Amino acid sequence: MDSQGRKIIVVDNGTGFVKCGYAGTNFPSFIFPSVVGRPIVRSSQRVGNIEIKDLMVGEECTQLRQMLDCSYPMENGIVRNWDDMGHVWDYTFGPEKLDIDPKECKLLLTEPPLNPSSNRERLFQVMFEQYGFNSLYIAVQAVLTLYAQGLLTGVVVDSGDGVTHICPVYEGFALNHLTRRLDIAGRDITRYLIKLLLLRGYAFNHSADFETVRLLKEKLCYVAYDVEQEQRLALETTVLTESFTLPDGRVIRVGGERFEAPEVLFQPHLINVEKSGLSELLFSVIQSADIDTRLEFYKHIVLSGGTTMYPGLPSRLERELKQLYLDRVLKGNTESFQKFKIRIEAPPRRKHMVFLGGAVLAHLMRDRDADFWISKNEYEENGLAQCIRKLGMK
Repeated sequence: MDSQGRKIIVVDNGTGFVKCGYAGTNFPSFIFPSVVGRPIVRSSQRVGNIEIKDLMVGEECTQLRQMLDCSYPMENGIVRNWDDMGHVWDYTFGPEKLDIDPKECKLLLTEPPLNPSSNRERLFQVMFEQYGFNSLYIAVQAVLTLYAQGLLTGVVVDSGDGVTHICPVYEGFALNHLTRRLDIAGRDITRYLIKLLLLRGYAFNHSADFETVRLLKEKLCYVAYDVEQEQRLALETTVLTESFTLPDGRVIRVGGERFEAPEVLFQPHLINVEKSGLSELLFSVIQSADIDTRLEFYKHIVLSGGTTMYPGLPSRLERELKQLYLDRVLKGNTESFQKFKIRIEAPPRRKHMVFLGGAVLAHLMRDRDADFWISKNEYEENGLAQCIRKLGMK
């Protein structure tokens, strides 16, 4: 709470999941899927202990996926369907989750790097006009990740469910002109894993199985340090084979698919995307930066988001980055290479880094009404343009 006793809420709206809670806490109070579902056929009133309503949000949707027409209001980190996003926010602020009176609350929201300004303006309108929040602040996700790590300068590699961003931050400011976006993330890896399993002859139907394969992915997938070596192991031995029990009791055996699915992050052409992979993008972002800041960036690469959680991802990224630097910058000069320092920080709680940074920032700034928070009064008196300018000042 701030000195006037107002609650301070932090909401990180991801493409796949909403993480929400309070300033000053070190874990979100609620994490639930950012999904809205409507019944395909109104057949029964209840399934187990879940009442079927005309509109369902969050966990209940994923439990009843096969009976619902599900829609994700966000795509690639950006709100595309504002009506459904409204239902997700009603659910977030309502009795099922945070159960707050917005008039008595300050709200810190997160936005992806390169968020269209029209989206930011719409956020102000919705939060002040529809919900009536007392004050609002909108922070860039990459900057919050660095705060959570105790840094002001570094490069954030943030990969969630819907989008991957590589965003350099200098002295607390996101450098938008250098930020790169890759529209490959967790959801695409799950889709590719389904495809690989179908090729193996396993039958999957409808979106209900999407959830199952996502769980399988989180449990068994990893990033190969050396793809060719792993492929040999997968072909010639059974050391990589693991079994996984599906909800219907079937047991499936997964081998090479365990590393082949996340490989799309490094080789997007596997899913027909003509873009550079993660290591190549990260290298080009850092090399495009001012020459004085490059070495600083190489020493502070911070991973964030659920899709960076694969075992093996940090070491693969480091290996490829070093190789690119040796080949393209040093032109193979191994003597200079000895002095080259690179550090990839992979905090264990990186799945919720953005929320953690938001909770730290909102708590530190809880009483800074004049130069941090934008109040509803300011919005009504000075208008939208002035509010956006105030955000940009800091």
